[in-house]
Amino acid sequence: MRDGAVPGLCLTGKSKGDNRRMTAESPSNRPRPDVASHPSPASAPRCLTALPVYNEARHIPDVLAEVRRYSQDVLVVNDGSSDDTPRVLAGISGIIVLTHPQNRGYGAALQTAFDFAIQNNYEVLVTIDCDGQHQPRLIPELAAAVFPPGAPPVDIVSGSRYLKNFDGNSRPPEERRKINGEITQIVNDRLGLDLTDAFCGFKAYRVEALKRLKITDPGYAMPLQLWVQAAALGLRIVEFAVPLVYLDEARSFGGSLDDGRRRMAHYQSVLDREIEAVGFCQSPNRKGARCDAKG
Repeated sequence: MRDGAVPGLCLTGKSKGDNRRMTAESPSNRPRPDVASHPSPASAPRCLTALPVYNEARHIPDVLAEVRRYSQDVLVVNDGSSDDTPRVLAGISGIIVLTHPQNRGYGAALQTAFDFAIQNNYEVLVTIDCDGQHQPRLIPELAAAVFPPGAPPVDIVSGSRYLKNFDGNSRPPEERRKINGEITQIVNDRLGLDLTDAFCGFKAYRVEALKRLKITDPGYAMPLQLWVQAAALGLRIVEFAVPLVYLDEARSFGGSLDDGRRRMAHYQSVLDREIEAVGFCQSPNRKGARCDAKG
């Protein structure tokens, strides 16, 4: 922590550009007078930045150094890494480290971060990957977007790599871009949302809203479970444009999921299962609602 800094701040400030967009067809657009009010002007919301980490030893020093420039409270969830990650993390002071003894998966690591933010009374949780593909300088803007001045609080500020073109954007691997686009469209059609990127891990959450979620999927399909529950609960969702950066095109999704067709089938099965589990149906005007799953 820097001298004179206030614990729990994400160094929030005014947005430097209009990178936000309310999802146009989301049930989250409706005014929600029952949501919690903004934090008192006398104190900025307590903010935590969390990074799920699995075998990222080579990225950790540089990424954490940058993250700590923009967030005072930093949590790293070491998801059973088998490389030099534990040793590297042990040599970095001023961060919180939670360790899964065994690798449990991306979704499980995020759930650990959710639980920690709730249990420690944070108001905003920012999640960012540790592979160097997200820009920590945007952490304050994402955090600030949760409590926009003069507007109701936002429950999920979701980074989107396809909302806006930035100079220097990477060209994504074709298979990943295709699957992301297809699944994002399916999510929109079935849930009445208007997302442009269903899988970006760079997000800011209103912690009070996290208390209403029941995330159980341990893997990379966890965002699909998140979107189903968010739509069913009528959470307020905003997308936030972030640069498209790919540094590790050969990243593994784990076993058979490295095959694009199997990964797509898995994502669809998770989506189907969660829609049935929460009893979600879509009304004619594309606004989401809960209903009898068998009706």
